[in-house]
Amino acid sequence: MRTQKEIAAWLAGRLPDDWFAEAPTVEVDRDEILVVGALPQPSLSEASDEADRAAADLSRIEAWREETRRARMEIARQAERALRRTVSWGATCGDQRVLFTTVSAPAMTRLRLPERQVLDTLIAAGVARSRSDALAWCVRLVAEKQDDWLADLREAIEKVHEVRGKGPNL
Repeated sequence: MRTQKEIAAWLAGRLPDDWFAEAPTVEVDRDEILVVGALPQPSLSEASDEADRAAADLSRIEAWREETRRARMEIARQAERALRRTVSWGATCGDQRVLFTTVSAPAMTRLRLPERQVLDTLIAAGVARSRSDALAWCVRLVAEKQDDWLADLREAIEKVHEVRGKGPNL
């Protein structure tokens, strides 16, 4: 299995150099590769306000999405064959971030009564429509509140993969 770094390098070799203002971010899990690139902001007059800027940035993303559709689909097909994961795309421009057709993968879990009660409370309060939505909400909350800890954990996992790769081949 390829590491996130290897996958990012594989993609860098296939992405046109003029697509993004800088190297795109590549996020990987066992189901999906998410490629998000920063687009240069469009020029606006000095009379433009924040709403104008947001509209222009969003329009830049929409135009890029349409202009690159065929090429992105071909790169995704190649990556899916080579890397055995679905490729999703996104772009940022200024403060705007748009993701295109990302994977919504099921995550089967068994929960005891206290955990199910948490999910059912979120449903009853109108925070979520279903247990699945409530569980996704909980995961997003943990990711937001424990971002530094999760980053440290991911870094440690990468180090384990690196050390394991240097070991003997069995």
